[in-house]
Amino acid sequence: MAEPMEPQERLDRIVRQIAQNMVAEVCSAYVLRADGVLELYATVGLNPMAVHQTALRLGQGLVGTIASSARPLNLAEAQKHPAFQYLPETGEEVYNSFLGVPILRAGRTLGVLVVQNEAHRAYGEDEVEALETVAMVIGELIAAGELKRLSHDGVELDLNRPVTSSGRALAEGIGLGHVVLHEPRIVVTDLFNEDSEAEIERLAAALSSLRLTIDDMLSRREVAFEGEHRDVLETYRMFAHDKGWVRRLEEAIRNGLTAEASVEKVQSDMRARMSAVNDPYLRERMNDFDDLANRLLRELMGEDIATREEKLPSDTIVVARTMGAAELLDYPRKNLRGLVLEDGAPTSHVVIVARAMGIPVVGQVKGIVALSENADPIIVDGLSGDVHLRPQPDVEAAYAEKVRFRARRQQEYRDLRDKPSVTRDGEAFHLHMNAGLLVDLPQLDESGAEGIGLFRTELQFMVADTFPRAEAQESLYRSVIEAAGPKPVIFRSLDIGGDKVLPYFRSAPHEENPALGWRAIRLSLDRPGLFRTQMRALLKASAGRELRVMLPMVTDIGEIEQARSIINREVQHLSRFGHGLPTRLHIGAMLEVPALLFDLDALMKAVDFVSIGSNDLFQFLTATDRGNPQIAARFEPLSRPFLRALKSVAEAAARNGVSLSLCGELAGKPLSAMALAAIGIRDLSMSAASIGPVKAALLATNLAELRAVIDTAIENDGIATDMQPVIREFADKHDIPYN
Repeated sequence: MAEPMEPQERLDRIVRQIAQNMVAEVCSAYVLRADGVLELYATVGLNPMAVHQTALRLGQGLVGTIASSARPLNLAEAQKHPAFQYLPETGEEVYNSFLGVPILRAGRTLGVLVVQNEAHRAYGEDEVEALETVAMVIGELIAAGELKRLSHDGVELDLNRPVTSSGRALAEGIGLGHVVLHEPRIVVTDLFNEDSEAEIERLAAALSSLRLTIDDMLSRREVAFEGEHRDVLETYRMFAHDKGWVRRLEEAIRNGLTAEASVEKVQSDMRARMSAVNDPYLRERMNDFDDLANRLLRELMGEDIATREEKLPSDTIVVARTMGAAELLDYPRKNLRGLVLEDGAPTSHVVIVARAMGIPVVGQVKGIVALSENADPIIVDGLSGDVHLRPQPDVEAAYAEKVRFRARRQQEYRDLRDKPSVTRDGEAFHLHMNAGLLVDLPQLDESGAEGIGLFRTELQFMVADTFPRAEAQESLYRSVIEAAGPKPVIFRSLDIGGDKVLPYFRSAPHEENPALGWRAIRLSLDRPGLFRTQMRALLKASAGRELRVMLPMVTDIGEIEQARSIINREVQHLSRFGHGLPTRLHIGAMLEVPALLFDLDALMKAVDFVSIGSNDLFQFLTATDRGNPQIAARFEPLSRPFLRALKSVAEAAARNGVSLSLCGELAGKPLSAMALAAIGIRDLSMSAASIGPVKAALLATNLAELRAVIDTAIENDGIATDMQPVIREFADKHDIPYN
């Protein structure tokens, strides 16, 4: 196969050799085209005139079924299979037994390889294995572009065609750039061995080294070496010692592959089999296995796992199956234009960090890693959730114009920074930004925010290998305060638990409903040492300044009193030892739990300020898991019941003279910000990118007129629950920008 020859001649020779070695009367190779059609590229035994003439759609016939499922078919009586389809031009009606395997590369189907016999027979496991091995070789021929010249004019293979995939928009923005695979595909060029026993010895040595590496990581507790936590490393160790995996690798070597090629083949087979699995736990285990196989390949090829070979392009768009928050921070921010994930949810740690960095993110894009190659052009639409891989020139031009338009809009928003925040009818409003990392802070001035309405202190914990020491916490908080200058900062106390799991926090229990479980203030009060350390760091960092601390997930007024007691003891401790203290301490609570809606006056009397966490409050009020894509968009936050609830909070705050803000996603959308301001919530905190659009909308709004419209709508049970059309109609009528 290594001899120089024309592509068609090479493919014809391959199918002839397979037929001879397997004593098959037919061997055929089908290649998947860009239009989703499988074309017969070579055959021995079928009508030779059918080559490049016979075509099957994905899912059509036995060949189409194999391609769509990425699984072999081994049939003694092929014509009795429900998917069998007779193609008269091939002359295959006389053949009964059938063995077909997908031609795979990195889990992606590129074609189908088939053998057939007239006699009724079942092919053995060794024959299936041998055919899969040859299919892998053909896959490399296709991927190398050797078969492109055999295509009809205007027909392309399913290799470099433009692909548009739809996922879920997780962070707003549009990114144009080039693919950087987070785990770059390792290209295996040496496929066939000359000494199977020597290759098995190489494999054993690499496995031994891999196992020692994992054992070393576990013994030294290097939990975040690859952004994975200790339980994952335990899973890696289990996989590395798995006898079934090793047996399959050794079998592939004995069938003629090198150790590297055997790892790639077994890995590709596993990916294809797991592609249809929807269970999150099993898919996460597949990610573990994939990473382990890549590590083994690097061991075999002598590559340093810790180094990145390729130089990052200036317009990097990272494509990954999954990744940790710390791993994203390893990439230089100036190079990043976007992030695409096969997994991912709005509350994923990496998504939270990416959103804070202003990077567009699209998640739940099935198969994007296998479809992508390093340096492929790609467009990430964090507004629609679409990803355009190798886009057509007209698509690229349209998005380039869209980016230029957004840039012009952003300039318009920057021009609004110094304008007073007053509505058209003279009512003041205040826009703050959400933050959680030092990389967020330059946006405070750039966006024109009046301060930081929510600083998520847990992000420091989420990107660390271990619990941050008191000194590290104090240093971060002092840096935030200094960067904010005279602008106020509200620090939310540690909000971990639920979806925000710290990998090194070993005592966190398994919970059926983590969002409703041991998290936020509940965890802080049960682990007072953790809470005291954070409060002491905040108090010391705020010496000579005002300090605002907000308690998350408050359910009962008693929790506020417990927290205040702990904070007061820390104040006394620092005072006793001569440490500087804040000039004033403000303690507030997040209103996220519906129970507090029925104890509002008591809440207002217990705190200095209240901030509505609209994400969780809406989630709990509607019994909607916002991380579940099937129901996340089922209910509209701008609904009559939710606006009524928010209005009752605004009235209670006004009645008690308590400062009220809202810091959930609802604040960052112009239409919902208009509604919030109209019902009395005029202090909003949002992502830095949302401040310009929200300010433009509020500046153009007559709140008195909008209030009259909304009050009428939310008190009228006879109209639709969704208030969004009412607000949109008002905005359109008064030329208020909201898109």
